[in-house]
Amino acid sequence: METFFASVIPTAGVTIGSFLLCLAAALVLGGLLALTYTYKTTYTKSFLGTLFMLPAVVAIVIMMVNGSLGAGIAVAGTFSLVRFRSVPGTAREIGAIFLAMAIGLACGMGYLAYAAIFAIVMGVFLLLFRMSNFGEEKDVYRKKTLQVTVPEDLNYTDMFDDIFARYTDEAHLVRVKTTNLGSLNRLTYEITLKDPSSEKDMIDEIRVRNGNLEINSALQSLNKGDAVL
Repeated sequence: METFFASVIPTAGVTIGSFLLCLAAALVLGGLLALTYTYKTTYTKSFLGTLFMLPAVVAIVIMMVNGSLGAGIAVAGTFSLVRFRSVPGTAREIGAIFLAMAIGLACGMGYLAYAAIFAIVMGVFLLLFRMSNFGEEKDVYRKKTLQVTVPEDLNYTDMFDDIFARYTDEAHLVRVKTTNLGSLNRLTYEITLKDPSSEKDMIDEIRVRNGNLEINSALQSLNKGDAVL
């Protein structure tokens, strides 16, 4: 049993056999992680490709600096400079990246059994977490961000208060923005509906007040998204 959990890399250094074995294990576990990530989440092909190959990349780097303190410090500094240059990553994406790096580190050190156990345990944990309701906001479909466009000459301070009193538990004006060269004002409200099914009736009444100008309603969670790191 101890032999099974020992490193497959000989003390004398990396051999072609141990190199190929670690590389294959990293690719398999990276594919398992990428497949697990697709469950109940949005993703892109490029991000799944990154999750698939990242454990193998990290494993190769670790094998190449095995036993060299100076090279290890240099590689650590290089990894600290790596970042996404396009859109910011969400907390879920950053977590998946770190998980892939941890799997790659274990494979690079030759501990394939530990890497496999870690990948399976974390994969099962992620599946169970996404299947559960833990951390979900109960009133997510009642909380809306409402954008209402009104003519610039209207006093918008309390013009919708009576409508909000009938259809919402809470309504706060959080932003005012001029548009169309200053001829229109765009009002942004954070509201909590009493009954989500009455949203259309509320919008119809607002349309009468704002001259049938543009109205936009969206879930607050969709506007805010996951925490961005």
